[in-house]
Amino acid sequence: MSIMARQLTLADFSGIKREEPVKQEEKTQEEERPLERPARLRKDTVKQAQEERKYFLLSVDYDGKMGKAVCKLYDPETGELHVLYDSTGHKSYFLVDLEPDQIQKIPKIVKDESFVRLEKTTKIDPYTWKPINLTKIVVNDPLAVRRLREYVPRAYEAHIKYFNNYIYDFSLIPGMPYVVKKGKLVPLKPEVDVKEVKEAFKDADQIAQEMALDWAPLFESEIPSVKRVAIDIEVYTPMMGRVPDPVKAEYPVISVALAGSDGLKLVLVLDRGDSPIQSKDIKVEVFRTERELLSRLFDILKEYPMVLTFNGDDFDIPYLIFRGFKLGLLQDEIPFEISSFGRKPDAKFRYGFHIDLYRFFFNKAVRNYAFEGKYSEYNLDTVAQALLGLSKVKLDESISDLNMSKLVEYNYRDSEITLKLTTFNNELVWKLIVLFSRISKLGIEELTRTEISAWVKNLYYWEHRKRNWLIPLKEEILERSSGLKTAAIIKGKGYKGAVVIDPPVGVYFDVVVLDFASLYPSIIRNWNLSYETVDVKECNKKRDIRDESGAKIHEVCVDRPGITAVVTGLLRDFRVKIYKKKGKQSNIDEERKMLYDVVQRGMKVFINATYGVFGAETFPLYAPAVAESVTALGRYVITSTKEMANKLGLKVVYGDTDSLFIHQPDKKKLEELVEWTRQNFGLDLEVDKTYRFIAFSGLKKNYFGVFKDSKVDIKGMLAKKRNTPEFLKQAFNEAKERLAKVQNQEELEKAIQDLTAQVKEVYRKLKMKEYNLDELAFRVMLSRDVKSYEKNTPQHVKAAAQLAEMNVQVMSRDIISFVKVKTKEGVKPVQLAKLSEIDVDKYYESVRSTFEQLLKSFNVSWDRIESTTSIDSFFKT
Repeated sequence: MSIMARQLTLADFSGIKREEPVKQEEKTQEEERPLERPARLRKDTVKQAQEERKYFLLSVDYDGKMGKAVCKLYDPETGELHVLYDSTGHKSYFLVDLEPDQIQKIPKIVKDESFVRLEKTTKIDPYTWKPINLTKIVVNDPLAVRRLREYVPRAYEAHIKYFNNYIYDFSLIPGMPYVVKKGKLVPLKPEVDVKEVKEAFKDADQIAQEMALDWAPLFESEIPSVKRVAIDIEVYTPMMGRVPDPVKAEYPVISVALAGSDGLKLVLVLDRGDSPIQSKDIKVEVFRTERELLSRLFDILKEYPMVLTFNGDDFDIPYLIFRGFKLGLLQDEIPFEISSFGRKPDAKFRYGFHIDLYRFFFNKAVRNYAFEGKYSEYNLDTVAQALLGLSKVKLDESISDLNMSKLVEYNYRDSEITLKLTTFNNELVWKLIVLFSRISKLGIEELTRTEISAWVKNLYYWEHRKRNWLIPLKEEILERSSGLKTAAIIKGKGYKGAVVIDPPVGVYFDVVVLDFASLYPSIIRNWNLSYETVDVKECNKKRDIRDESGAKIHEVCVDRPGITAVVTGLLRDFRVKIYKKKGKQSNIDEERKMLYDVVQRGMKVFINATYGVFGAETFPLYAPAVAESVTALGRYVITSTKEMANKLGLKVVYGDTDSLFIHQPDKKKLEELVEWTRQNFGLDLEVDKTYRFIAFSGLKKNYFGVFKDSKVDIKGMLAKKRNTPEFLKQAFNEAKERLAKVQNQEELEKAIQDLTAQVKEVYRKLKMKEYNLDELAFRVMLSRDVKSYEKNTPQHVKAAAQLAEMNVQVMSRDIISFVKVKTKEGVKPVQLAKLSEIDVDKYYESVRSTFEQLLKSFNVSWDRIESTTSIDSFFKT
């Protein structure tokens, strides 16, 4: 019987062992310490760094067994990972504002097994720039810091991870080149055009000018192309849509695909007596047992210093670890382990680095600023289509039902896409990762797994330590600044945010959008805003901060440059005055041009994140007065500019945060407005977009626009969610494509008629049951066990419960496909539903929620739609 003619079972896969995971008591000491545990580098595969040799520092870790920091270095000549252990005796510590004799009276500190010594030290107060006397408590074990800090009133710098502390103390910069000399890393700085940098920062203060010269090498140093391999695993599943639990690891790994930067194209597949494999370029190795397959995989991975996955932290790597345990593999035979950089576990590669690209692309700052919002969802298929123009292999059946040839094709494509996400556009993504690492001072593994707030925090900590500034406690920042002065408009926000000018309803042809270049970052720089400059008492020269009404809400000290203002200004000026210009030069090669584009994209990510983090309560340098000052000044600037535009006779139809939408503007008057803002605020106002036409619904941040090149810009009208039924996605996309062709008012009227007819056709097909169940299905992942829902049971959980009642195994992480029906529950899983049961009225509501705002923008009321889509009207045409 053909493998395609029946549902496969576990019996089809040979060599499956049903062993229990390794018992808890067999774990090593290092595994019991996930926050500071090293990647357990193996001496048989990882080489020690050699004297006088050039390396790139990619991260710093802590080896608990050795009790030392270990620098993880990449050798660009050999493509190998090398390590360099600390030779200075550096240890963990934290600071207290107590005298040594006072600490001696705290036995829980001085008698702790990890306690080493007390040291008197001096730091600089960032508020006054005056020295502060402190005591350093030095310990052997980084974990002891978390324990001992509880016994003192105030513990400074006690929440910093040890390996980051090591980076600060030695002013190391991950991503940069070094040479090893006498067991230490000595930086290799590239040649920098000093004249160019000095010219760009000639109007800045002396501190900013000095920092600019220090920072310039970050953007000019070469970026190594690291040898790497992308992997993707496929696991047997008893039902379509199921995502196996990686910790339970109940089902066999049936294939693993590897795509290497060195040209490797390989799929390891489990034998099940299938038909011959048909593949041209991909090498396939077939294994009798799953254990042999995994052992072969782990041997191959040792040849690469970097492993790439997409969602590997959450699935692929944990599954390989726990599946390996079930098959009797020892821990030392498995090259991965579970660690933690933050709230969720991370999978580390013991022979080098593991980058989970899902975690990187999930970063909203990366999506919005580095890739300009090109992808709306974070799955591999969506990201790949947006950035590569490639898609996963489409399947009509369960992975477990695929013949071997199709399985190889499907599996390899996923690994190939994962690799290409780091190689397309001359390694754009990889270069961004390295550049982000240089700016943030985070190792590449931590960087790719943390949000932008962690990047910014680490950058500021590094700069504090470089200046010997004391890193203040969050509560101290709040104590030293005044309270908020404005009432929040948006629920959950502590202060008034940006101004949004009420939009009209209707369509406007020829609309130009003027945008303030980096408005908030420019305000921070121009007004010297920082946590240690706003509302401080110790100040000689102050400047009032006023909002759009002219009311004073805060004051800023201008005695000294604020660190936030300096850092933000540096990044902005490097981007605008140097790298955006360099990228447009005609006398440079394409590769250099692309590098400059990477640099300016990377800076944009940090620049746009600066304001937001200081207004987030979770940020350790949380300074709400700073965030409130920024938004108040932003409102003042935008409203003042709108008033000036009106005086010039420009028609402003809409405005949002940092931009003004102007209808049919006069070019000379635009130029006058631009010059006025430069003279009055020191801000750059520039033409950002030009719409052929734009349709406003009357709601804020809600419009449909078409640019002159026919590209569509939609804000707020359609939530592009994975669970939107296919029939609705298709209908909206058709409407979007039709409207994009409109050139003038006459064509618009025809398009509106077509759009109305299209909605009517969707209604008709719903009424006549012409859509199939798959097209009507909502798809939602089950996040936890069905039985754990006691109140407010969501629709997909109700559908899952019905499957369970029919003895269909339903597990956490399963994708539940359901339709809306006329029953007491209101939903049914697709597997149990019939077209005749569909609740058409519920689907009418979904159509309305999708199209109503769009139609309203074109002055088409929903009443008009419903008057032509009544049940009787279907039979009158």
